[in-house]
Amino acid sequence: MVALAQAASNLITRAAAAWPLLVLVVFASAVAVAGLRMRSHRRDRADSERLARLRITLAEFDAMDDEQFEHALRDLLVRDGWAARKVGRGGDQAADVIGVRIPLGRIVVQAKHTRVGGKVGSSVMYQVKGTAGPAHRADHAVVVTNGSFTRDAMAWGDRHGVRWVDRDRLDRWAHKGRPLHELLALPTRGSRLPWRRAA
Repeated sequence: MVALAQAASNLITRAAAAWPLLVLVVFASAVAVAGLRMRSHRRDRADSERLARLRITLAEFDAMDDEQFEHALRDLLVRDGWAARKVGRGGDQAADVIGVRIPLGRIVVQAKHTRVGGKVGSSVMYQVKGTAGPAHRADHAVVVTNGSFTRDAMAWGDRHGVRWVDRDRLDRWAHKGRPLHELLALPTRGSRLPWRRAA
């Protein structure tokens, strides 16, 4: 018992002698953490400001490959206030970008990068319609191309709630800066969706 008391006394004496060093270590750690947080905050703010000014021309879209096109569409959604991520890959079930924005809900974007003058047909609309609700729980489904759509594809999409963005709409969205949800007049979540049955 005496030995234990002596050991405790020695430990207290050493701690008392070393407290300035401990205070210095704690202070240095706090400064380092604050510096990292400040740097991260500045980087996030710079990214947000860059995206807020994001404008992409049709010529720039035409020069992209498929993956760059998908990344660009994701960045445009982020610019418009969506929490968006690129998901497109093999087996993506007709979704290249998925985004969420309150109160608009969840959006699924299928990207169709084409050569200039290329047209997107109705089969793409059928695919997106078949997976947007069941596979991705989407409130909105949109097909975006740097080309155009066939007349049948546009009519079918309009009838069945699959929205489309052709070259002209893409220019208004990406280059002129009009938010996609305004351009397409997307309803807020809670509106009855064409692929969801009433209970």
